[in-house]
Amino acid sequence: MLTAADAGDAAALLAAVPAGRRVALVDPRFVGHVHALRLGLTDPRFPAATVPGALTAQAEARPALVRALQRTTAAVGAGASAAEPEAGADAAPQTGAEPTTGQTVGQATGQSAAPAADPAAEDPTLPGRIAAALEAEGTPVHRPALGSLVAAVPADAEQEAAAVAGLTSVDDETVRLRSAVKAHDGFFTTFCISPYSRYVARWCARRGLTPNQVTTASLVTALVAAGAAATGTRGGYIAAGLLLLVSFVLDCTDGQLARYSLQYSTMGAWLDATFDRAKEYAFYAGLAIGAVRGGDDVWTLALGAMVLQSCRHVVDFSFNEANHDAVANTSPTAALSNKLDSVGWTVWARRMIVLPIGERWAMIAVLTALTTPRIVFYALLVGCSLAACYTTAGRLLRSLTRKARRTDRAAQALADLADSGPLAQAVAAVAPGLRGAFTVPAAALLGALVMVGSALFLPYGSWLTVAAAGVYVLLSGLAVARPLKGALDWLVPPVFRAAEYVTILVLAARSDVPHAVPAAFGLVSAVAYHHYDTVYRIRGGTGAPPGWLVRTIGGHEGRTALVAVLAAVLTHASGFTTALTALAVAVALVVLVESIRFWVSSSAPAVHDEGELA
Repeated sequence: MLTAADAGDAAALLAAVPAGRRVALVDPRFVGHVHALRLGLTDPRFPAATVPGALTAQAEARPALVRALQRTTAAVGAGASAAEPEAGADAAPQTGAEPTTGQTVGQATGQSAAPAADPAAEDPTLPGRIAAALEAEGTPVHRPALGSLVAAVPADAEQEAAAVAGLTSVDDETVRLRSAVKAHDGFFTTFCISPYSRYVARWCARRGLTPNQVTTASLVTALVAAGAAATGTRGGYIAAGLLLLVSFVLDCTDGQLARYSLQYSTMGAWLDATFDRAKEYAFYAGLAIGAVRGGDDVWTLALGAMVLQSCRHVVDFSFNEANHDAVANTSPTAALSNKLDSVGWTVWARRMIVLPIGERWAMIAVLTALTTPRIVFYALLVGCSLAACYTTAGRLLRSLTRKARRTDRAAQALADLADSGPLAQAVAAVAPGLRGAFTVPAAALLGALVMVGSALFLPYGSWLTVAAAGVYVLLSGLAVARPLKGALDWLVPPVFRAAEYVTILVLAARSDVPHAVPAAFGLVSAVAYHHYDTVYRIRGGTGAPPGWLVRTIGGHEGRTALVAVLAAVLTHASGFTTALTALAVAVALVVLVESIRFWVSSSAPAVHDEGELA
């Protein structure tokens, strides 16, 4: 920590700090909680952040900070008292300091939220003035919500006494623990897990454990649970249910640890986003293997549950991306939902209806321990179907009653989520775009019905199914020939997902080829991973995976057509299982290698998933 005599001296000290380091300016008169400074100065997600009396800038915002400091110095005079930058929020003053004219400059970490209406007026200190100057030139400055935490620069003894009183009346460790818990979570997670998992998170933080280590422990525990379920014994099922609950506690703990210690990272975002699906689907596979050992083949049910869950998610993802930045984004349905939010019990009821991950995993764990895999999958299919109907109906009503105008960014996100390969893109390049309010989702739905219907009702292995795949390719290309800006165009990606996954499921189930359905389970898992990876890249603002990847793995229409051809060529032959397995391995290898390369690269977004309820 360095102390600057005035604003001009602060500018000189900042200029001497190596360019790649984070710096912070803190007014020496600062009075506040350590956690207030921690929130303002050590959150790694934001280029610049501020709380009253303190400001931080990461390497990318350093040039803008220097320019803002120079402009502010010119405005207030080089000899005006400055602030103090330091080596970290924890090193910041915890109680009031005697008013001085000094300032300090040093290295730190940090980020933030929405700006105040008039930031300079609310924080007239030098850090506050510089933050306003940064925003004036277009550099976003995060302002974390402090709640009951104190962060102030008293102008006189009376204000200092008030700040110190607020400081002593609030235990910032209690606030820190409370804020570690996600604000909006499911009923089971909120009332049955978070009351103690937050203390597990603090225990982990005090022992230097990272969120990524806890996430990995959660994955390992779930895989052990899947292995226990695969034994097919009652003892194995009981152990599997208990271990699945332990895995979920750790799954909650990793996010709470990240929020408690502000350890957000690109790798953490990737692990958190993908491991939940890997754990759940691995457990499905374990249950299916255990059931087969007990003489009950439920692989089709396991794959059906995975398909239904994945399609539910893509409905949520697609709708949210379509309306992420829509203009005039209001509807009577949304207004009704907002009114219901004021009635407490309806909030929890609506969160439970969608069968979020906490409720879903609790149901799976209890039913695994007490019943059979078949009953587990029946419950999953019924529960997820009801949840899907509820959420999809609500999104349809909002879309039909909303007078929103889709942006180019939203249309591109939907096109990326559609996952159109070279065949559909070739059709889209030469076909006229469909006109009409609902023709695009209607064309996608018609293509899906033709494809799934032919796989379901035509004789297995019929070349007419291959012809239906050709129709599906044609209609898929027509559906994406124009930007997806219609009111219901967000339905296109979910329809494509359902068409591909269900076609693979039906053809494998009808093949009567040994192990075809487990091979199809592997193929859908690999493809679903690619689709989830696409979602989280878009959420991070980096766009979809590179075009070469989509072309290499064929796009949804190419893979669907290929499976139809394989079913026709390898009718009633063990080669169909081999082909599905080879395709699954090829897709998984290409997708995983590119995904890992991206998420460990420096260009990956620093995103922490606060989570969808489902």
